[in-house]
Amino acid sequence: ILPSPGLLALHLVPTPYFPLPPSLSHKISSTVGSMWDKMKSIFSSDTSKDALAGEGAEGADVPAKEGAEKDGEQEKDKDDEQPGMWEETFKTHTDSKPNGPTSISLDFSFPGVENVYGIPEHADNLKLKTTDGGDPYRLYNLDVFQYELYNPMALYGAVPVMLAHSPQRTMGIFWLNAAETWVDISSNTAGKTVFGQMLDYVQGASETPQTDVRWISESGIIDVFLLLGPRPADVFTQYASLTGTQALPPLFSLAYHQCRWNYNDQDDVRAVDAGFDEHDIPYDVIWLDIEHADGKRYFTWDPNKFPTPRDMLQGLEDKRRKMVAIVDPHIKVDTNYKIHNEIRSKNFYVKTKDGNDYEGWCWPGSAGYPDFTKPEMRAWWASMFSYDQYEGSMANLYTWNDMNEPSVFNGPEVTMHKDALHGPWEHRDLHNLYGLYVQMATTEGLVQRSGGVERPFVLTRAFFAGSQRFGAVWTGDNAAEWDHLKISLPMCLSLGLVGISFCGADVGGFFKSPSTELLVRWYQAGAYQPFIRAHAHLDTPRREPWLFGSENTALIREALRQRYALLPYWYTLFYSTHLSGHPVMRPLWVEYPDDATTFSMDDQYLLGRDMLVHPVTEEGSRSVTAYLPGKGEVWYDVHTFQKHKGAQNLYIPVTMSSIPVFQRGGSIIPRKDRVRRSSSCMTNDPYTLYVALSPQNTAEGELFVDDGHTFKYQTDSQYIHRKFIFANQSLTSQNADPKGQFSTPAWLERVVILGAQKPSAVTLHAADGSQSPLEFDFDAHTAVLTLRKPAVNVGADWTIVLR
Repeated sequence: ILPSPGLLALHLVPTPYFPLPPSLSHKISSTVGSMWDKMKSIFSSDTSKDALAGEGAEGADVPAKEGAEKDGEQEKDKDDEQPGMWEETFKTHTDSKPNGPTSISLDFSFPGVENVYGIPEHADNLKLKTTDGGDPYRLYNLDVFQYELYNPMALYGAVPVMLAHSPQRTMGIFWLNAAETWVDISSNTAGKTVFGQMLDYVQGASETPQTDVRWISESGIIDVFLLLGPRPADVFTQYASLTGTQALPPLFSLAYHQCRWNYNDQDDVRAVDAGFDEHDIPYDVIWLDIEHADGKRYFTWDPNKFPTPRDMLQGLEDKRRKMVAIVDPHIKVDTNYKIHNEIRSKNFYVKTKDGNDYEGWCWPGSAGYPDFTKPEMRAWWASMFSYDQYEGSMANLYTWNDMNEPSVFNGPEVTMHKDALHGPWEHRDLHNLYGLYVQMATTEGLVQRSGGVERPFVLTRAFFAGSQRFGAVWTGDNAAEWDHLKISLPMCLSLGLVGISFCGADVGGFFKSPSTELLVRWYQAGAYQPFIRAHAHLDTPRREPWLFGSENTALIREALRQRYALLPYWYTLFYSTHLSGHPVMRPLWVEYPDDATTFSMDDQYLLGRDMLVHPVTEEGSRSVTAYLPGKGEVWYDVHTFQKHKGAQNLYIPVTMSSIPVFQRGGSIIPRKDRVRRSSSCMTNDPYTLYVALSPQNTAEGELFVDDGHTFKYQTDSQYIHRKFIFANQSLTSQNADPKGQFSTPAWLERVVILGAQKPSAVTLHAADGSQSPLEFDFDAHTAVLTLRKPAVNVGADWTIVLR
């Protein structure tokens, strides 16, 4: 029984022997060794090719003629002797293949479709390119050093989900396979110039656009789900019914994170923490990379650099701040290391093909790799995060899982050998799942340590379909270059389309050193992405926000203050995606599916449906052009409150302080304009509602409030979910979900109405029937009406009437 309407499932178990399609094999990049080329030379008959193109399923038998069976047996014996059939070499690495050269493949066609998206992770545009004449998109989790841009090469994570969109329909394909996978895309309209398209029109050409997609995986079964839409929102719901929705993150994790490889010691942490207060810059979390541990033995602390970690953590807690420490899944082989000894004694390590513990080289030197595919291993790993096991840890310490592709420095392509064993399964069968299982076990550990009360925060580099249930993802080891800033937008947009909304990129770039202009622009862009963390390589100069002169410090401060003011909106968006699976950061075509102008757009995006962001990502920019969608709609500049019509390209002059952001007319966005040193310090602060009127003088919006850190919203219905509606010159707050029961002292400080007219009087009608006049200001130049101090509880029912 499928869990959601609009889903079709296809399950095919292949025969053990299936040749790679010749039309694809010649395009596979030489960086993955000789396997595919050898298979091409073995299986290149026209008959096989036709069978694949026509059937698209596992190796179909060709009708036999007289004597063919005997000839086939002789041919098979000949094939068995070919190099690479049962073992192949990649550089100095040998991969044994006890099951022989297997693969599965299936072709799909999308008539009427020219636009396909998804299959992250790739450092490429949002709209996927055709791969005719080049390498197909590769899905194989790898630790990639200084990855290339606009390239179909594999990166750290893999989600085998593709969305196809046209003005008539949106659909999706979920290819459920965790083995190495390639996706080949072709289109009958690719490469046509505008002149060519015009010529087709003049000549009355009637060729229907079509996109064809071939999926091929090295092993496994054909297990495919078709997401039939027909709207983008339907596809998101259908996919979420299969893999789950984004976990609701603790509120602090949506605020600003400060990281580098590495903060040197406790004094360094204390000094950086104090620097934020000295310069009046809000932040919530400071991070420690691998150097904090004792000889890179995770779950430990360097006794010289971090001798009293609880004191350090308590110092942060006193300021209502947090820490994240790295815990990687490669375990130092050391008989004096408790974690290693327990994993070995419990026989929890991944095995070699010969049954020995698999060992590779990583940050600690020789390392073992726990088999996270085993439930008992994951349960043990989770138990290591309890406060009595993870010495020095406290409730405000959270976790970062890096290197979990897994990264093996001396392995093929810097990862695990494919013939390594997870019980009866070869690593080749489940490679792309390893990182998900690491994050799953870590997340469970953070939940268990609090007795199931506190929500976890775990950042992962490697991921697969469903990773959204366990925390956040970032785009890996980027560089301090303008193109890397630009590419962060489509990379996160692609992740959002396949369920992973909690995404961000290293602000400033991990490798190299950014110019001051680039750093400021990156903070401005990062302030409007779901996960915002500054991070830097060990060899780069320090780059805390106050190290670039007072003017740039002020620009960075302002960008982060905008982030903190919008935390109520961010949190409400994440609650919505937690319920629905709809992306937080989304392409414009998701909300404007009929507007072909938006289909290839990835230099601007929407947050929810009500906020449009066009970051400045070009060096030396003096202007940007933003497309404001929606014929008959209006958009308001959130900084100047100037109103603009929809369905236009808007020229925007910019300075170094500019962050082009617009609020949709017809929306209500909650903010907290009193920004403090951390989000926890703002818990009980008052709210301001920004009401942006539509041309029809209406607007609506929502607000979700809970304690910000526990599961009580789920277990005890302890939350407030309000709906705000402006219509007929009245603003009303009503309960959007009567099940919610939560109290907060937070109150409504102001209401700012954009596109308003001056009223003669404003009256507050409280739930008890009482009425009171409200003070207001009206700016005729901007048409902004500000209502001061309604002073009602944010969880109460009330109505404000304009006369």
